Parts: sequence; C-alpha cells; structure tokens
Amino acid sequence: MPATATETPPRRPGLDYLTEGGIETEIMYRWGYELPHFAMFPLLERADARATLRGLYRRWLDVAARHGMGALIGGFDYRASPDWGARLGYSPAALAEANLAAIDFLAAMRREYDGQLPQAKLVGYVGPRGDAYRLNGTMSVEAAEAYHAVQLETLRRSSADLAWAVTFNDPVEAVGVARAARRVGMPLAMSFSLGSDSRLASGLTLAEAVERVDAETGGSIAFFALNCSHPQEFAPALTPGAWSERLRCIRPNAAAMDKIALCKLGRLEEGDPDALGRQMGEVARRFPAMDIWGGCCGTSHVHLDRIAGALAEVRRARATA
Repeated sequence: MPATATETPPRRPGLDYLTEGGIETEIMYRWGYELPHFAMFPLLERADARATLRGLYRRWLDVAARHGMGALIGGFDYRASPDWGARLGYSPAALAEANLAAIDFLAAMRREYDGQLPQAKLVGYVGPRGDAYRLNGTMSVEAAEAYHAVQLETLRRSSADLAWAVTFNDPVEAVGVARAARRVGMPLAMSFSLGSDSRLASGLTLAEAVERVDAETGGSIAFFALNCSHPQEFAPALTPGAWSERLRCIRPNAAAMDKIALCKLGRLEEGDPDALGRQMGEVARRFPAMDIWGGCCGTSHVHLDRIAGALAEVRRARATA
C-alpha cells in the first residue's frame, strides 16, 4: 500500500469484510419499488420502504455475523450528487440532508449488530456524474474534483468512515474524485467496472486504470475494487503484477450477461449462487491480499452466504497448509 493511503478498513489477519449485495435490483424486482434514475435514497422517506430495507440489511448482516466477517455498511447515496439530485427534484440543501439521513439509517443498522460483528464501518457511495457503462469523456480532472467535492463535503459531515466511488470507468473522473476526497479529508475507495471485453469503457485494462490513477493521485486512495462485472468478464483482467496488491475487493454481478441487456430484462436475474460462490473462492485462493467481498446486480444474501462459505474454506486451507 502506498504510504500516503489511509488503511480503511484496517487489515486484520484472518478477517474478511462483507458488503451488501445488489440492493437496487433486489428492491426493484423482488419487492416492487420503483427507482427513478436508479436512486435509492428517496426510498428512506417512506415508512414501508424503510421496513423492507431493514429486513434486507438484516439478512446480509446476519450472513456476516454467522461467518465471523466484518461489514462495510453502505448502499443509498450512489445518486446523491448535484446533477442526479437536481433530476430527482432535490435542492442542494435537501440533497445534503437526504445523504446525511441515509448515513444515519446505516448507523442505526450498525447499532443493531453491536457485539455481533468483529468490525463494522459505515460507507457513503459516490457514483459517476454520468452513465456508469459509457465513457463520459467531457470532464477535466478539475471539473470532476469540483463536482464530486459537493457530496464528499456532505459525507465528511456525516458519521461515514469511508467514501467509496463505485462503477467508475473514466480515469480522469476517478482522479478528480480522489483529489476531492483528499482535499476534504475523506478516505476514499475506488471501484471500476468492466465490460464484456474485460476492459473499462475508456479502453484501459484494470491494471492500467489502477496504475494510472494511483500515479496521478499520489497513492491517496485507500483501496481499489471491482464491481458490476461477472467472473466471466473480470477473470481475464486479473493479471499478475504489483498493481493487484492494491485490489482489495470484488463485488460481482450474479449473471454472466451484458450489463445493458441486464438493465433491459425488467426482472431479477440471480444466476447460480453456488457457482458464483465457488468462482469467488477461486479468486480468494489466487489473491490472498483481497479481503473485502460483496455483490452487485442480481445478488442477495443468498449469494453472499455462498461467497462467505467459500471464503471460510479458503481460510481453513491456509491455516492448515
């Protein structure tokens, strides 16, 4: 890890962390809630949705507790940035209050699991300014820094332990959000997404993106991650090299389908949870420095349980080797 990066969450021998799964796809297709612009945080204004979400979070936190894993608890503020907030009808002040309320909801969930989890951190999510699956190559680093600083300033006021930029594909925007996080004093994780060609939409390989962003940010990012890609997409990208030591987390999609096709299905596609667990166990065997796991589109507590079970087998094998 670069000396300038903040280790959040802390590494502990034998401890893996678990995130939530694909809460957006689950809340839409299993529970029937609409998500305009794929935004979760407006649901917290509804009592019925809050009750549904508490049940969803308890199921995956129960998985973490049962398997002795830590938890990174996030999930609602992916669209809580200025452009998306305006599209959703929120004023800047109302958007900030909604983001703070989202972190408060997560803090309440963490309190429910006091004493049940070896470690639990709160996470605020930062989504890309534009489409997560296409290159939005019109922003400069300076423009990206100014844009994302608005939400990061809000997260700095909250009880969030970590900001996590998720589903990014443009290294320019990634550098901008990293610089904004460093300026406001908020630890930041950076998650890229890959297409069916095993590359970012910008054309970079995962290794090239990690190396480039690290070089242009002075290694200030807490860790790198990969989300919203199935093992079929990301397996070719996991090449040997020093860069892979900076990759602490993979959050896979459940189904081996093109993401645009998945978005048009209009239903939940859960894939094969057992197979996904085995595939992620193989990733854990190949990359022992990776210690943060979770899910993305189509995954639920069922997939997380299979992944956690596979990780437990890997830990046992290492202990007896």
